[in-house]
Amino acid sequence: MMDSISRLLRMAQLRASLDKRCLLGGATQMDVARLRELEAPFHVLLEGECQLQVGTVLLDLGPGDVVMIPSGAPHRVITSGRGSLRGTTETAGDAFVTTRSERGGAAVIDLFCGHYTFDAGAGALLFRSLPDPVHVSFGQSAESDEVLRMLSALMRGEARREGEGTAAILSALCTVLLAMVLRTSRGDTTTTTLWTAATDGRIAEAIEGVLNEPGADWTIDRLSRAAAMSRATFLRHFSQDTGMTVGAFLARARLMAATELLSTTDATVATVAGQVGYQSESAFSRAFRAEVGTTPARFRRDQVQRRKASTPADGGSHD
Repeated sequence: MMDSISRLLRMAQLRASLDKRCLLGGATQMDVARLRELEAPFHVLLEGECQLQVGTVLLDLGPGDVVMIPSGAPHRVITSGRGSLRGTTETAGDAFVTTRSERGGAAVIDLFCGHYTFDAGAGALLFRSLPDPVHVSFGQSAESDEVLRMLSALMRGEARREGEGTAAILSALCTVLLAMVLRTSRGDTTTTTLWTAATDGRIAEAIEGVLNEPGADWTIDRLSRAAAMSRATFLRHFSQDTGMTVGAFLARARLMAATELLSTTDATVATVAGQVGYQSESAFSRAFRAEVGTTPARFRRDQVQRRKASTPADGGSHD
């Protein structure tokens, strides 16, 4: 069976893009506008220190820190220094934009900025289930730090080269970065609770089991017995390790699977409901609408329209 992180990324139909390399000097402010629907920005700080502000949240970033904003909310990057804050200038390249401080000067940070695009079903449910923002400090973990150093070296090397295939290579490396974030547990390496990275092996096995077989009869009693815990102990550990209740997780996992089935098969809504563990089509439709914001039938029609809109027209120009 596929591991949970790999399954989630596949279900989300994730696409990654590195948009900017920011070599900013001191006393600089860079504003990032709200992204479009179904897009989430990320930043990875390779060198230096800066602050990132999202709404009322102010994060202090150091080397090895990664921030992702699942909501796509507008935000601001600030570097410290003397004098009034200055803005930025951009230079377009073949694969990405290079951003520097106005009036030049030596760079005090090396920051890569990009975004993830995901589908309106499982992807939207996954990103909505994550803390906003997600702040992971790989630099505080020796093992993760080594992996990030190798990853950042590859990203920097490719960014300097910027030749044939650079966009595709950087996209793949950014996907690797997200997989690392999703599997990084809270504690020394992150400031947020990620349900995708449960530290208790018994809870992690329960999560993986549900994701692999969402239609199974996953009662709390069955899950607690499989974890060799009492019902109360299992509920407590699950909540502590994931930041959500068992019921909320079960519903989300089943509906993520349902959106994938509705998008990729011709199965009826009633059939999909049964395949993801719902006893009736009406109960499934109510849960689906509450979580996804539309009915299963309309979601399927919208997905068909999105695919048509994103598919290039047949043929081409003819003389």
